[in-house]
Amino acid sequence: MAIFLDSDSKVIVQGMTGSEGRKHTQRMLRSGTSIVGGVTPGKGGQTVDFEDGVQVPVFGSVAEAVEATGADVTVIFVPAKFTKGAVVEAVDAGIPLAVVITEGVPVKDTAELYTYAAQAGTTRLVGPNCPGLISPGQSNAGIIPADITKAGPIGLVSKSGTLTYQMMFELRDVGFTSCVGIGGDPVIGTTHIDCLKAFEEDPDTLAIVMIGEIGGDAEERAADYIREHVTKPVVGYVAGFTAPEGKTMGHAGAIVSGSSGTAEAKKEALEAAGVRVGKTPSQTAELLHEIVRGLQG
Repeated sequence: MAIFLDSDSKVIVQGMTGSEGRKHTQRMLRSGTSIVGGVTPGKGGQTVDFEDGVQVPVFGSVAEAVEATGADVTVIFVPAKFTKGAVVEAVDAGIPLAVVITEGVPVKDTAELYTYAAQAGTTRLVGPNCPGLISPGQSNAGIIPADITKAGPIGLVSKSGTLTYQMMFELRDVGFTSCVGIGGDPVIGTTHIDCLKAFEEDPDTLAIVMIGEIGGDAEERAADYIREHVTKPVVGYVAGFTAPEGKTMGHAGAIVSGSSGTAEAKKEALEAAGVRVGKTPSQTAELLHEIVRGLQG
């Protein structure tokens, strides 16, 4: 089992003919993802050649790609100024899952495209400014390395791309059902809570790792949700214990203002909800190892 993405997922890539789209399409193909098409306006009817003789057709619109291939996932690699239009096009085509890799999308655009998708009610957004998601051994939609872990019983949701990869590697001996990088912008589509809910409902996910970071109150809201709705063990890590107040750190959403959004405050909220919180990624992984040993014992 997995959440949001599995071996049956049919993936298209918006912006596949660009350098980043082409590079990461090749990486997704290597990891076993079923890439059924690309979308670039004005280039419909072309094909792009990849390794091992694989040819992927290019369509002029998402609607054309969906009609021809039955695609149910799109990964979006388009410049920030075109991202809103690309997402709207995916929503209009009824794509169930849109993974927005692009960084630097204006918050106003993200708020508008999020609202557009929410009102349509047909498309789950992951991102923007995220690494995507992977269900090891099944499918990989985005830029997450596929060769650093394996399938297993852990679910992972993370704001940080690089910490997603580190946690996958640290827990590679255990493995994951799905790993979801939700992105760290102030406005995002899929949240910690959305993933926690899905992992709670997934029978093959036995434990959950949640990675947050300073800024905002997403982790505190997730703590409230865990207290009320999650029965599986959750281990957490909050990046930014040494971050200075008032300075944006990496992600646009990672800024501490006064006592709001600090790593310590988030740690306290999570621990009050029964989440074991590590002070470092490695310590967090060891806490999860302890839990898994207990479940197996």
